[in-house]
Amino acid sequence: MTGFSARRGEGFGYGWAWEIRSVNGKGLDLRLRLPDWVEGLEPAVRAAVARVASRGNITLSLKLARDGGGEALRVNPAGLDAALAALALVRAKSEAAGLPVADPTAVEILALRGVTDLGGEADDTGPLRDALLADLPPLLDDFAAVRAAEGAALAGVIESRIDRIEALTDEAATAAEARRPEMERALSDNLARVMAGAAEADPARVAQELALLVVKADVSEEIDRLIAHVAAARALLTEPGAVGRKLDFLMQEFMREANTLCSKSGNAGLTRIGLDLKTVIDQMREQVQNVE
Repeated sequence: MTGFSARRGEGFGYGWAWEIRSVNGKGLDLRLRLPDWVEGLEPAVRAAVARVASRGNITLSLKLARDGGGEALRVNPAGLDAALAALALVRAKSEAAGLPVADPTAVEILALRGVTDLGGEADDTGPLRDALLADLPPLLDDFAAVRAAEGAALAGVIESRIDRIEALTDEAATAAEARRPEMERALSDNLARVMAGAAEADPARVAQELALLVVKADVSEEIDRLIAHVAAARALLTEPGAVGRKLDFLMQEFMREANTLCSKSGNAGLTRIGLDLKTVIDQMREQVQNVE
């Protein structure tokens, strides 16, 4: 389910900006972009997000900077020594191979990875971490409210699809009953042809085969299951908490019954209804992907 929220705060000499956004996803894929020098921040943030969301591709980022003009630039002595050693090795290897190398500028050396640190991290980040985490619940509340509003609108769309599936199921039940005389005539004609062409046929065996044909053509079980699935879908829409995965599974069951209905129909009208059912179920399945 899609959602977005942003929040700014400041304290302990820092200013920060939270941002969280989500798009649809089958499971929970949480991606955090947090400053790694604030100890204990990531596990606390991950747990807080998991309490308000169980589905979706969610990205949460935190931009942190010192007050008064942005992040401070600090040289990392160990990183600088490593960079200079690497540059010396490259120069020696290049000259030995007859390839002259230009001297790097100070700006180019500073741009090497690990030479500088941004942020001027404090030794004790506990107070800053606590302030950041205290600012997180309002952000997540806004995020959850946006997703809840979208969910409420989506519930109406899904409800309309359920209504359509229910109406088509009723049509299928009517069509199945209407085709009964046609099926009986077809079976009688087939029986007469079989008996006329095989005088020595075992009547018990013939009766058994005809009974199997009747069972294979009977769609009452599929219609009963569709009716039950409609009731289950309506119940899920009123159930508190996350129901997206349950609706996903129910969509598979809906489609299974619609496929079986089409394969057993033996009637153009009933086949058309089965195809319409499959179309509506597929439309509903796409919407269910957005449900938490």
